[in-house]
Amino acid sequence: MRNSEFKLEFQPEVKQALESGHPVVALESNVITHGLNYPDNIETALKVEAAVRISGAIPATIGIDNGKILVGMDYQQIERFATQKNIAKVSSRELPFILATGAMGATSVASSLVIAELAGIPFFSSAGLGGVHRGAETSMDISADLIQLTRSKVTVICAGVKNILDVGLTLEYLETHCVPLVSWQTDEFPAFYCRNSGFKSPMRLDSAPQLARAIEINRALPGAAGMVIATPTREEDAINSEEVQQAIDNAISQAKLQGINGNGVTKFIMKAVEEMTAGRSAEANKAVLINTARVAGEIAMAHYTYCRNH
Repeated sequence: MRNSEFKLEFQPEVKQALESGHPVVALESNVITHGLNYPDNIETALKVEAAVRISGAIPATIGIDNGKILVGMDYQQIERFATQKNIAKVSSRELPFILATGAMGATSVASSLVIAELAGIPFFSSAGLGGVHRGAETSMDISADLIQLTRSKVTVICAGVKNILDVGLTLEYLETHCVPLVSWQTDEFPAFYCRNSGFKSPMRLDSAPQLARAIEINRALPGAAGMVIATPTREEDAINSEEVQQAIDNAISQAKLQGINGNGVTKFIMKAVEEMTAGRSAEANKAVLINTARVAGEIAMAHYTYCRNH
């Protein structure tokens, strides 16, 4: 693969782990720059990395700076991403332009998957995937996250998708594009900070060795896509799905009345839900990030153990 036009700058701990075959979990940086406000963003980023480490795996927060791809960040780099204004949100389609111009860029799920595969990192953790938006049958608004899943052989551990999306159509899209989807130790497909989206998962696994074997089989299959492992947030951190749905419905009505559309809708709805839940959704958001990172570390370690024994 020719990559002389850009450089991957590995944080030393991440580089050592990859060279020795030790488990590494990739993390996006968009949640630092666009998902949470300072100082919550830096505190949560550090807690997310710590959650990966609890299992023994190594975290690699991904970002772009000065024409280089950062594969893993130290504290100073995370702090810079947390405090600097106007950092671009970078999906996979923006990667060439941000790298060519030398601008700072915070990676989304889609661009993180591209970089994780390029760096040889097989696992990626995120709070929730992007998905098919409500009304997509006319708007064609489908997240690039879903497209990239069909292209990158990276295993994604997440808490499903946000309730503001069309969960049913998102599941249909993943099925149509043959993306393996399994829920970890639950029958339900989660919805971000709600444990239940109202949809059952197409598959459930409770055994770590079986899950590790499924990951290996998927990677060996020709033309296979990335795998999605959905894990619900903890019961004590979850918000009642009916309460969230009511808040979302109200926010959607407000967005229509105010003429908000396109990329602005998601941010508007998330902010409205935060206000309607008196800030509890923001706290739940942080809890989901930390919990999925913890589970991702455990799955990465289980996979490592399985491969050593087989």
